[in-house]
Amino acid sequence: MSPNSSRNKPQAKPVSTLVPNELLLYCRPGFENDLSAELQSKIGALDSQDATAPGVAEPGIGHVRWVMGDAQTANALHRELPLEALVFARQSLVALPPLVGLSRDDRLTPIIAQVVASGWSFESLWQETPDSNEAKALAGLMKALQKPLESTLRKRGALRRKAGGRRLHLYWTAGDGVQLGMSFPGNRSEALGGIRRLRAPHDAPSRSTLKLEEAWHVFIPRDEWEERLHAGMQAADLGAAPGGWTYQLVRQGMHVYAIDNGPMGRELMATGQVEHLREDGFTWQPPQRLDWLVCDIVDKPMRVIDMVGRWLLKRWCREAIFNLKLPMKQRWAEVARCIEQLETRLADAGIEARIACKQLYHDREEVTVHVRLP
Repeated sequence: MSPNSSRNKPQAKPVSTLVPNELLLYCRPGFENDLSAELQSKIGALDSQDATAPGVAEPGIGHVRWVMGDAQTANALHRELPLEALVFARQSLVALPPLVGLSRDDRLTPIIAQVVASGWSFESLWQETPDSNEAKALAGLMKALQKPLESTLRKRGALRRKAGGRRLHLYWTAGDGVQLGMSFPGNRSEALGGIRRLRAPHDAPSRSTLKLEEAWHVFIPRDEWEERLHAGMQAADLGAAPGGWTYQLVRQGMHVYAIDNGPMGRELMATGQVEHLREDGFTWQPPQRLDWLVCDIVDKPMRVIDMVGRWLLKRWCREAIFNLKLPMKQRWAEVARCIEQLETRLADAGIEARIACKQLYHDREEVTVHVRLP
């Protein structure tokens, strides 16, 4: 391709027509098609939006772009499609067209020009990359650009103290390629890259313990932890061995029924807070109503949904967090089918429940579901 090709030049529009006409959504690499399918389904269900064109998603790139018409801003769609309602998205931004083919000698000028041309101002600047080993090589570049970018943007009035909490995101996909996006309070992840990184406790029986800890951070507001996660509560952990999830429950001071034919960690059993029952998690019934049900059993998603549905219909617990192991293909379709089945069963029984589903950072080929009964 010729060096003069427009594909290799920074793509910037005239000031009068530059609008944020894209959604830029981060996801786990390898799940781009699943996020795209989810967007297609949910945007298609909105009366105000057209979902005839699929999102721009390439396998392994760790993000999806949903491109609107040139003159159509993505702000309204961003509001109608909150991040917390998206299963496979880690972060959701209203974005400007990508800048590609940036010169190594002057990356700042086209970036600053695009920010100014957008007419928006921001309170903070974040630089991010896809969640991949290759992207780690961009850390030095981002560090070198941070202060010059902030200084120049302040001089141009695009970075200031009071700007409605808006944040400017520079999403670097290569040393010569970046896309500018903006996020708004209440509809974004407050973690860099949309990733909540947690430190694995040294005394936990397995690293799976981080799945439940992250789920609590995602699904339960921090100011409600004392009310909903406290000593004296009772919980069941189905498929508990060796005790990664039980460990989190015990750390909150709960008494735990650990249901699994496998062995539990010795230190957990020594706490006196765990009653280990070598029974089948799909058939075991609690002796009384519990505060929490958690489950990380490896089985077909719909079988897990049937089991959890029975617990909720019989009101054997007040809240539940469980994982659904996903098939290799049609993962969004399977998630949608499972959630719809659970919602229908509860609605038919006259039970109003809050149901949320998310692929967490510490998940792999799975999603995590949270249900809270009134």
